[in-house]
Amino acid sequence: MAKEYSRTQRVADQMQRELALLIQREVRDPRLGMITVTAVDASRDLAHAKVFFTLLGNDSDEDVALNREILNEAGGFLRMQLGRVMKLRSIPQLHFHYDESIRRGVHLSSLIDRAVAEDREHQKDDKE
Repeated sequence: MAKEYSRTQRVADQMQRELALLIQREVRDPRLGMITVTAVDASRDLAHAKVFFTLLGNDSDEDVALNREILNEAGGFLRMQLGRVMKLRSIPQLHFHYDESIRRGVHLSSLIDRAVAEDREHQKDDKE
């Protein structure tokens, strides 16, 4: 029977869970917003990991850039904390990226809602 998940994927999933807790509890920068770690994509050799995050509330471009900068500055600290928790021989370099899928989903949902509302208005006009 084939493995359901590769080791790389299991490590990335564990990193996602641990980073979510570490960012919430250990990063003490007051400028940091409410961060949600949505995914971690680790390279096969576990040398690098892309950490995707979203912001709760205000997610303007300036806020995203500021939070990405704060997370990148805290990357070494987070990497050290991951090493203590995960017991891996080497911890990947962390590269933080904003996950725009939530923003795109909200935008598409609003477009669909607007199209449905316009369609209902056109149906009412046709009945009259």
